[in-house]
Amino acid sequence: MSNVIFVGAGPGDPELITVKGQKAVQQADIIIYAGSLVPKAVIEDRKADAEVFNSATMDLQEIIEVMKRGYEQGKSVARVHTGDPSIYGSIREQIEELDKLKIPHQVIPGVSSFVATAAALQKEFTVPGISQTVICTRMEGRTPVPELEKIEKLASHKTSMAIFLTVQMIDKLVDQLTIHYPETTPIAVVQRASWPDQIIVRGTLQDIAAKVKEASITKTAMILVGDFLGDNYDNSLLYASHFTHEYREGKKKS
Repeated sequence: MSNVIFVGAGPGDPELITVKGQKAVQQADIIIYAGSLVPKAVIEDRKADAEVFNSATMDLQEIIEVMKRGYEQGKSVARVHTGDPSIYGSIREQIEELDKLKIPHQVIPGVSSFVATAAALQKEFTVPGISQTVICTRMEGRTPVPELEKIEKLASHKTSMAIFLTVQMIDKLVDQLTIHYPETTPIAVVQRASWPDQIIVRGTLQDIAAKVKEASITKTAMILVGDFLGDNYDNSLLYASHFTHEYREGKKKS
């Protein structure tokens, strides 16, 4: 049976697509990919006769029409999204339209840019004694956010934050974060994480805006903020010699 497969293509590096996602692309008769964010290398290993559409130039109905035609012709369709399609992927509206047409579909998860950014920085969001929570969010721009999810309210938790789609408003972001975070809080901006031209800018809330402007970063960047980026933390109990768990008996402290 033909169906539509939503594929998380990963953050940019074509090797960071999952094996399952890569197979879906290789076997697809029709590929609709987010060409403004997904590099062509991700879909290079496709069938020679596969039809390719760049969704950057398409609206919702045009995308659905291609999917509908493919399904009616008995063809498999790969809808390739950047990162993981469940985060700012706009897949729900596509799925609802497919449901109306009774077209079967599935979703293959991908590596999100916020975890690729943490990997680029070689940092862990959930370090003991510092933070056990990660907030993924964005600032309000052309797309509004609910009142309770305004940056200044989320920042009151002082936890690890991954901020999408906001680097072009870095000054305003810093103003809102510093309502709760000290100016000395570490922050990092990574443009095009995992791409060959990846740029990393590290700083504090006091100087990050100037550094981002100096680096001419205005889009396709992830912002991470919180003390998890710093040097102070507690070691995990998981590997502590005195800690007992299901697989290991802890040693007595001398």
